[in-house]
Amino acid sequence: MSKTSKKSSKKKSPTGKHKFVFSFGSSKVEGKGTQKDLLGGKGANLHEMTLLELPVPSGFTLSTEVCSWFYENQKTYPSTLKKQVQTAIARLEKEMGKKFGDNNDPLLVSVRSGAPVSMPGMMDTVLNLGLNDKTVQGLIKQSGDARFSYDSYRRFVSMYADVVLGIHSSYFESVLEEMKANKGCEQDTELSADDLAELVLEFKNIILSEGKIFPEDPMDQLWGAISAVFNSWMNPRAITYRQLNNISSVYGTAVNIQAMVFGNMGNDCSTGVAFTRDPSSGERKFFGEYLINAQGEDVVAGVRTPMPINKESCLENSQYTSKDSMEFLMPKAYKKLVTLYKKLEKHYCDMQDIEFTVEKGRLFLLQTRSGKRTAQAALRIAVDMVKERLISKKDALLRVQPEQLDQLLHPCLDPDFKKEVIAKGLPASPGASVGQVVFDPDTAQEWAEDLGRKVVLVRVETSPEDIHGMSCSEGILTTRGGMTSHAAVVARGMGRCCVSGCGSIAVNYEKKEFIADGVTIKEGDYITIDGSSGDVILGKVPVKPASVDGTFAKLMSWADAVRKLKIRTNADNAEDSKLARSFGAEGIGLCRTEHMFFDVDRIDAVREMILSSTYEGRLSALDKILPMQREDFKKIFQAMNGLPVTVRLLDPPLHEFVPQKDDELKKLAEKMSVSFGELKRKVEELHEFNPMLGHRGCRLGISFPEIYRTQVRAIIEAVCELKMNDAMVIKPEIMIPLVGDWRELKIVGDICRKEASDVIEEYSRQTGKKLKIQYSVGTMIELPRAALTAGEIAKYGEFFSFGTNDLTQTTYGLSRDDSGKFLKDYIENNIYENDPFAKLDQSGVGLLLDFAVKQGRKTRPDLKLGICGEHGGEPSSVEFCHKLGLDYVSCSPYRVPIARLAAAQAALKFDEVKGVRSRVKKTKDKKKKVIKRTSKRARRKNT
Repeated sequence: MSKTSKKSSKKKSPTGKHKFVFSFGSSKVEGKGTQKDLLGGKGANLHEMTLLELPVPSGFTLSTEVCSWFYENQKTYPSTLKKQVQTAIARLEKEMGKKFGDNNDPLLVSVRSGAPVSMPGMMDTVLNLGLNDKTVQGLIKQSGDARFSYDSYRRFVSMYADVVLGIHSSYFESVLEEMKANKGCEQDTELSADDLAELVLEFKNIILSEGKIFPEDPMDQLWGAISAVFNSWMNPRAITYRQLNNISSVYGTAVNIQAMVFGNMGNDCSTGVAFTRDPSSGERKFFGEYLINAQGEDVVAGVRTPMPINKESCLENSQYTSKDSMEFLMPKAYKKLVTLYKKLEKHYCDMQDIEFTVEKGRLFLLQTRSGKRTAQAALRIAVDMVKERLISKKDALLRVQPEQLDQLLHPCLDPDFKKEVIAKGLPASPGASVGQVVFDPDTAQEWAEDLGRKVVLVRVETSPEDIHGMSCSEGILTTRGGMTSHAAVVARGMGRCCVSGCGSIAVNYEKKEFIADGVTIKEGDYITIDGSSGDVILGKVPVKPASVDGTFAKLMSWADAVRKLKIRTNADNAEDSKLARSFGAEGIGLCRTEHMFFDVDRIDAVREMILSSTYEGRLSALDKILPMQREDFKKIFQAMNGLPVTVRLLDPPLHEFVPQKDDELKKLAEKMSVSFGELKRKVEELHEFNPMLGHRGCRLGISFPEIYRTQVRAIIEAVCELKMNDAMVIKPEIMIPLVGDWRELKIVGDICRKEASDVIEEYSRQTGKKLKIQYSVGTMIELPRAALTAGEIAKYGEFFSFGTNDLTQTTYGLSRDDSGKFLKDYIENNIYENDPFAKLDQSGVGLLLDFAVKQGRKTRPDLKLGICGEHGGEPSSVEFCHKLGLDYVSCSPYRVPIARLAAAQAALKFDEVKGVRSRVKKTKDKKKKVIKRTSKRARRKNT
């Protein structure tokens, strides 16, 4: 079952007299612009433009409900639809003064898709429908132009064969190119009417050779095209586009059938696309392209190079002069177009993307929609339109998509450069990077630091031990792992570009190469990776640097003024902390202490601590670690300058810190002065079959309390030392991970509080005055049992931080590092609507969060609540956190602006819903009072 039918099946299917077809024309308009869910974006705007009395060719729209029916009922149609379509065609014939299928004066139509949310080029279109061997003669009679008529006919046959019959257009293009070569023609327009008639015959023969029949009956053509458009809703490119752009597939597409107008009837005809502002920069100028004597697909397909629409654009494009512009060659039509674009922008209060056709000097509008734009343009247009008093600040905030801000903060690939994509993975960390391929972190570090080379680290998967190589790489590419894998999380935190879960490439460490799409890439070869799309590209692609201007700061200030949620960052060092603050972070929601251990100077001390077989040996190693962590915390506290910092105590399984190869173990054995055999045995003891559910988190604190005591001592000593030299306010929040039972939190929490008190007392004695240190102890809720027993756990913790990465993992029973191999199959088969590690599962994991919030605050009303999983920077998840009433969300530094804008949008939407509910309640209360007064009067009258 499709996603369309999945939701629609919950509703009663429309039957009987239900209206499926909506006409628009000079005599009647049955829809309006607000009905995008029913009529699709294109259809709703066609009806709206007709209401505005703009020059729109008449037509009718089959609603999205037909698409729902189509997929629910084995691709059939409601019994009443055929009659409704016939009625709409009769009305259209009357409007146009032509007959559909008439041999003397045929009505020709276009059949186009139109989803509620614009999906440019993702679904199918058929033009010139209604032509056959007889009606083409009628078109010749009415137009007086046999060449134009046969040109329209051959276009229709090839398009119909491609879109409806499934015969690839390349078959027809090759025949066309062969004829042009034989005739010595460079352009289609140089072919004669006889040539084009011959092409029609050859095209039909191709169709027959493929075992298909081209239908001569226009009504059969129409139903074939309608079905093709509905089928295209679930074609691979449409599905992919919806997934990439988070577009719901619930409503399906509408189908728009419109009377044809022709831009290919001669040199007084044209077709084009225009934007009411520059979609790249957002500058307030009319921007567009057009072609003389052409149909719409000529502009879109790039068969011919379009020309700039006005003189101003010609000056910016040295290929053309002002005399090539529509403004010069078609001044009346251009002037009319300018008048209409201004009217449309003012009506819709947004930058519009307009498709138009000029037929014999007469201008027609075929479509208007909110134009796609770059992030830079989106910000500028939103802010400028507030200045122009077209929209409010609220409208401006709601208009910019939070995800677009990634384009501003990360470098991106030059969109005009021709790229050879050899593989595609998950867009795990945005940005673009170019570099030489390396396959191990040591080589990455050597090439980058010693040789000054730019490298891309390619791994099957990364581990914490790879951090030194990851940190000096331009980008990271892995074959395994999802959006919250180690590679993805670390890369986002460092602001490195990352493509993960790229299962189509085969990595061979021994040969130092990987194979993708039959291409072998060896160490030292250049590749480009795009962390915003997941593309892996052969060779070097030019990269454009990130850039922000005053409009970014302006919009962010408006966002900060309305949002309720605080925005923190996930940061493990002072550099990331400073970066996050520059993006507007209001504290640290997750400082992962284990990430501090992987520096070359520290890892041996950590390994010594882990592999020591005695308590004394562990203490000796911890004594070496203590000053390192204390200095780290001091730098982080100074960078955050009084803002709250949540420090998670050691969380991962200990085996992640120890070497696995014998040669590395031998070196470590020498340093520790123990035998290789003894050390090897100890490493093997640490092995676990399911380490993510093994000896990790607070379980380490219970088995080895000295580890957590040392970390707490480092935190509080850092605070004390800073307080002694500076009056700055420091608010450390000590987070105990992986709690599943209140007893765990009580035991480990007591250990932490005792150690903190001891340190404060020691420093108070040293200074001779009582130090007042504000700190709190809480936990990370990342297990279902913790969420379900949150009321008990809240007695022993002052804050909850929801670790939604692990909570999703343990709720679903999915490994977040391995699920990337098959999650795509689940999404394609409509089992999951989204990757649950990328977008918070509100109906499952969200219920656990909701329950934990209510139970936790029932026990402790002042309980501080936040989220520190990667969902903290995903807009729909941020909106959900706002509804839950959390205090903050935390995300990687580069996602902080995204979260700020998403939090503002959530507040605006939530306040709007509350306002509507309040008005409804007031109305109901008012009605009750009126009824009550009326009843009293009636009773008195009766008495």
